[in-house]
Amino acid sequence: MNTKPCTSGLSENAVMITRVADRQWHALDDDVVVGRGHAEHRPDGRLFVSIDAWHDATFDRLAEAMLAQLPAPLYTVVDEADVELTAGWRRAGFRIRRREWEYVVPTDPRVTGLEAVLPPSDVTIVPAGQADESLLRAVDRAIRDEVEVSVGWQSMPAEVIPRPEGDTIVDPSKYAVAAAPDRYLGLIRVVTVNRPRIGLVAVRAGEQRRGIARALLAHALGTLHRSGFAAAWTEVHESNQAASALFEGIGARPMSSNLELVR
Repeated sequence: MNTKPCTSGLSENAVMITRVADRQWHALDDDVVVGRGHAEHRPDGRLFVSIDAWHDATFDRLAEAMLAQLPAPLYTVVDEADVELTAGWRRAGFRIRRREWEYVVPTDPRVTGLEAVLPPSDVTIVPAGQADESLLRAVDRAIRDEVEVSVGWQSMPAEVIPRPEGDTIVDPSKYAVAAAPDRYLGLIRVVTVNRPRIGLVAVRAGEQRRGIARALLAHALGTLHRSGFAAAWTEVHESNQAASALFEGIGARPMSSNLELVR
């Protein structure tokens, strides 16, 4: 662990940057913590950094110390409305890699218009917690491969749930699926921590434009509505016009946008 402090010369009481633990830094002014920096690996293996500091100069000193000790490339995520934080990362050499819109999605079927939506006659919706795990993993792998060779998986919502390396299904109980007699055709993942989040809704390429995604949404949102949730949230990459149209078509509203930055 490197605990050698760096003085900033900001004032008579110089701010010192100290690495206090693995991938954790503090900015100290007269032994008072005036800023914190942190780095962590996301499930996809990328290293993300964050800084919480009151003053720009402290932010810059933390960023300088962290970037000197961490391997590139480095990533961070900011609320686009936070102009000061975005500017701080820009000063540190980060650039915009992607933009995601956060939507609030109503669950009431009378609002979404999904009340009478059913899957195609040869498709059955299997509720969350009841899917066959091997078939679930097969459709997840197939969809990921199809997306990767077309628009690239980076166009999908960022995955932030910890999972074992190489395992793309974090918790099978969070997935509802659209099932044909011999295989699964699509899936939807809903995770509720503080609020319900639709982390993924996807359908095999050859089965799209049959209403399967709308049927999965109708099922998932209806389940949330019956459980007492008035709304869910989801993120959509700005380039994913099909996903934006799908959610806006059921009354979802964009509430904010997040920027993923890279250095």
